[in-house]
Amino acid sequence: MFYLSVSQPGNYQRTVKRTEDAFQACNDIVACFQERARVERQYAQQLSEWSTKWKPLVDASPLYGSLLQAWQCFLSSADRFSSLHSSICRALVSEDGDRIRTWQKETFHKKIFGGFKESQDFETGFSRAQKPWAKRLKKLEKAKSAFHKACRKEHMAREREAHAQGNPDIAIEKQRKIQEETELAHQETEKVRARYEKVLEEVTRYAPRYMEEMESIFDQSQEEERKRISFLKQAFLSIHRHLDVTNNERCVRRVIPVKSQFLLYSVVPKPTFTPSLTLSLALILFQEWTPDKKHKKGKKEVEQKAVVMERSLMIGGVRVRALYDYVGQETDELSFKAGEEFLKIEDEDDQGWCRGMMDGGKEGLYPANYVVVV
Repeated sequence: MFYLSVSQPGNYQRTVKRTEDAFQACNDIVACFQERARVERQYAQQLSEWSTKWKPLVDASPLYGSLLQAWQCFLSSADRFSSLHSSICRALVSEDGDRIRTWQKETFHKKIFGGFKESQDFETGFSRAQKPWAKRLKKLEKAKSAFHKACRKEHMAREREAHAQGNPDIAIEKQRKIQEETELAHQETEKVRARYEKVLEEVTRYAPRYMEEMESIFDQSQEEERKRISFLKQAFLSIHRHLDVTNNERCVRRVIPVKSQFLLYSVVPKPTFTPSLTLSLALILFQEWTPDKKHKKGKKEVEQKAVVMERSLMIGGVRVRALYDYVGQETDELSFKAGEEFLKIEDEDDQGWCRGMMDGGKEGLYPANYVVVV
């Protein structure tokens, strides 16, 4: 392919033009990155505006507790992703775009009267290598044309001689003259053939040197092309890393907390208790036995009192042990550690919540599946 294309005189313009094409490609790539950055910025602004619009409506919603927090978390995730896409916009402009612009400025050097120094250097190199070769080819073409012309002339002379032989209408003197012309044409052909062969030998002898010079300058241009391809490939890999949010560490740090919050808020909402129910529970809890009269207690009486108190507590609740840590999300929820024991004072409702009392007397709600009966 090299011998058939670049080695031909003047057939190197496509190779030289790669420099200008690469410069224009850099302009197009930067313009493409900037347009994508505007898309990312607009999307970030839309997310932020959407979150701002819905925040007061969500805060005024009739929902409460875990469901309200889950909805608020949904809005806050939009703010996080708005920040993420803003960072992508900045990366496309300040990192990817500026990197290409800097490389473009360092790689391509414009000349005052147009064009690039790199293009002119390659064109000068190819032209200098091809100039003596082109002169030899021109000389060879001229010698070949002269030889072919002499061959045609000799051929026509031989045809006239063959026609004159045996023709009684042509005088002997005329026939002898035709034979002399044929001999002269043959001698001229041999002379031109020798010159043609000599020029051809010179061209053949010079060909290896020419190909070596051409391959040298061509390899230089190819090396520059490889550098351009390598850099632009890295530029596209960089933009891919910025746009691939599935593998973006900043995105993962934003998504995982949102997911964990939704899982935390997936616990069913707890019921509200009426004052009358709370009061009735309190009456059951504090029905302890107290002696009506003050008198000295014997050992038997103390044992009987302990038994009565234990029974009264069993009436008001069941002793349970926590299986997992739990931190109350509301003021009316209990917080406890795994292994901690406390009193369950109301059975599980149809939404999965129980009411309990800690040893210190604090009452509150907790998920039923977080404890086990002792």
